[in-house]
Amino acid sequence: MSPVWPALVRADARFGADRIAVSARGHRIRYADGSERLCATSGLWNVPLGYGHEGVADAIAKALRDASYLTLFRTVHRPALEAADALLDLTGRESYRRVIFSTSGGAANDAVMKLVRQYQGERGEGARTLVVGLRSSYHGTMYGSHALSGDALGQGAYALDRRTVRHVDHRDEGAELRALLRREGPRVAAVVVEPVLGTGAHPLSRAFVETVLDLRDEHGFLLVADEVATGFGRTGPLFASREWTRSPDLLVLSKALTNGAVGAAAVLVGARVAAEFADRGAVFVHGETQAGTPTCAAAVSAVAEEFRGCGMRDAIARVSAGVRALADGLLRDGLAIEVRGRGAFLGLALADPVEPRLPAARVAELVAAIHTAGAIVHPGVDGIQLLPAYGYTDADFAELDAAIRVGLARMAERWS
Repeated sequence: MSPVWPALVRADARFGADRIAVSARGHRIRYADGSERLCATSGLWNVPLGYGHEGVADAIAKALRDASYLTLFRTVHRPALEAADALLDLTGRESYRRVIFSTSGGAANDAVMKLVRQYQGERGEGARTLVVGLRSSYHGTMYGSHALSGDALGQGAYALDRRTVRHVDHRDEGAELRALLRREGPRVAAVVVEPVLGTGAHPLSRAFVETVLDLRDEHGFLLVADEVATGFGRTGPLFASREWTRSPDLLVLSKALTNGAVGAAAVLVGARVAAEFADRGAVFVHGETQAGTPTCAAAVSAVAEEFRGCGMRDAIARVSAGVRALADGLLRDGLAIEVRGRGAFLGLALADPVEPRLPAARVAELVAAIHTAGAIVHPGVDGIQLLPAYGYTDADFAELDAAIRVGLARMAERWS
C-alpha cells in the first residue's frame, strides 16, 4: 500500500509502476515503468501552458533566490502587489478593484463564504447568512466549500454544517432560485455559480445567467463566479464571466493561475464590495500562511504575461476546435451519445454495450483502459472529460482519439 494517501480513491488502492508518475514535460507524463502517456486533462485543469513551462519555472527560481518567503499577514510585499496588478489588468479594472490571495480553489471558496456574509453584516443586513450554490456543482472539499458543493460527496459523514447553504437547479432558467428568494430572499448573502459545472461539464445557459443577474439587482445578494475550472481561456474567452452582460461581484481563480506550479488561488473583489470594507475600515479575518508568497506571486505574474498576447487566444481557439472535432467524430461513429461543455472543456457521455449510456460505476474502468492505451482523461459522470492544454497539435489529437477508441473497444469486449 502506498505511504501517500491519494485523493478520491479507495483507501486500499494500489498503484503499479505504470501508475506512478516520475516526470512530466509538454503534454506527456512519464511513469516508473518507463512508459509515457499523453495528458488530455491539462493536469486536472492546472497546466494549460504545458508541463515544465520555462517562463514560469524561471520566475519561481528567481523569486526563491530573491525572497524565499514573505507574508501577507498585516503587511504586503512587492511581488504580491505586482501579481495583483497583473490579475486586475487581465480580468478588467472596470470590474474588480482588489485581490485576496489564497492557496487553493477550495480555500478561496471558504474565504468567499466568509467575505459575503461579512459584507452583508457591514451593510447592516446581518440576517443575510445564506449562501446559495447549484446542484451538481463542485467548489472544493474544505469545510465551507465542501458544504457548498452540490455534488453528493459524503457531506453527512463529515458533519458539515449546511444550515446556511441552499442549492438550486440551473436547468429551469431560475425558477427554483426565484422560489427560494420568495421564501428566504432577505436571508440570502450570495449566489455562487460555476459558468460550466466542473462535474459533468454542464454549461449555464445565457437565460439562467441573465436571470441570476436580474435577481441580484432586485434582491441585493452578491453574485460569485467560481472560475477555478473555466478561467484562463478554458471555455473560449479569457474568463467565461466576461461574456455576461454584467460582472459578478467576486471572481474565484485557481488551477491555471500558476500553470499548476505553485498551490495558489485568488479572489478578485468587485468595486462595491471593496468600497464597503474600505469605507468602514473593516477587518476581514482571513489569512493563509502560504497565500501570495513571492514564489506564488512570481508564477501568477508569469502566467498573466503569457495570457496577455494575441497568440494565446489563437492557440485556445485552435485547441477548442480540435477537441470539438474529436468529440464530434466519436459522436458520429456512435461511440459518444452526447457532448457537453464549451471551448476546450468538454464532457462526453459515452455509449455502453449493456446500458443506454456508460454507468457511473464503470467510468473508472474506462479511464483505466484509456490510460493503458496511452492517454490520460478525466472521469465524468457518464463518460469522460477532455481538457487539453493549449499547445496540442493535430498529431496529439490523433493520438488521443486512437487511445480513446482502443479503451472503448476493450471495454466493449469485456462487457459484450
